[in-house]
Amino acid sequence: MAYGQKTEHRLRMRAQVVLHAAHGRSNARIARETGLHLDTVRTWRNRFAALGLTGLADRKRSGRPPRFTALQVAQVKALACRLPFDAGAPLSHWSCPEPAREAMARDP
Repeated sequence: MAYGQKTEHRLRMRAQVVLHAAHGRSNARIARETGLHLDTVRTWRNRFAALGLTGLADRKRSGRPPRFTALQVAQVKALACRLPFDAGAPLSHWSCPEPAREAMARDP
């Protein structure tokens, strides 16, 4: 994972921090060699020590909850793939908000 070409960059850097630590290097030396900040190195070493490999993954982030369910999103995408006339809408082409508006009108 630390040297994989298809591994996401930030995950590869976290794995390299752990690998350097396994070789007995200090936080300061790891920070110098990887180009990361000392606090970043300290964070990833602590998370790996506490949680193992799962600690290297991103934590769930807070944010606004989704406004639409997965089913509603799929319905809008399916509607957008059809011509408006075939879907029963009096339009020649879809603009961005129109498929969502049409899908919401169909499903109360």
